Amino acid sequence: MSDVARNLETVRARIGAAAVRSGRPADAVRLVLVAKTVPPERVRLALDAGQRVLGENKVQEGRAKAEALADASIRWSMIGHLQTNKVKDVLRFAHEVQSLDRLPLAATLEKRLQHLGRGLDVLVQVNTSGEASKYGLAPDEVMPFLQALTAFASLRPYGFMTLARFTADTDEIRRCFRVLHAIRARALQEAPQGERLADLSMGMSGDYEIAIEEGATIVRVGQAVFGPRPTSDSSYWPEAASGS
Repeated sequence: MSDVARNLETVRARIGAAAVRSGRPADAVRLVLVAKTVPPERVRLALDAGQRVLGENKVQEGRAKAEALADASIRWSMIGHLQTNKVKDVLRFAHEVQSLDRLPLAATLEKRLQHLGRGLDVLVQVNTSGEASKYGLAPDEVMPFLQALTAFASLRPYGFMTLARFTADTDEIRRCFRVLHAIRARALQEAPQGERLADLSMGMSGDYEIAIEEGATIVRVGQAVFGPRPTSDSSYWPEAASGS
């Protein structure tokens, strides 16, 4: 068994245990395995171990990797900040976008999707930490944004995504996750999309178990499976922390 397979087995077990602690079945949480900076041949070790949902932060890297792994059955998730000028490229490989956070991006996605004759699953990104360095809507902007999204028929919002503050303070981490949980609770009752907004993508390699305890249905984990990256997140993605 490869080190990737062993790590993946460990992470899956910890995800299942955290789900049970939160009062849910062990299989209630979906793992998006973040392949950022990981070469295709190493990603294949995870595919050989049964992982089929992969996440990427940058469009060019994701597209190149999807092409290199085109023979495999993979669901690709775009989890990083998405610029409008990258929409055409991201739709060449991504099955979902977890970082929808502004109407111009929604409009650009809609226009391209209409041209392609297809829809797209999306999560609304919320900045629950309040940090200027992070992307996402402010919590009080979410409900008006959901109302505005009804104008875009090709977008299928199914929940929310956030990044907690990067800190050793677990109380602060939990606070960030609880903010998103409360937003979902309100949206389920008041947003026009209603019960379709059921998912919460929150939690990375350092805090995914806490996120699951606070209600995450999706976690984005990379380094806990593939090992440390050769460059820091701040070098790779200086504008904001990126989910993995």
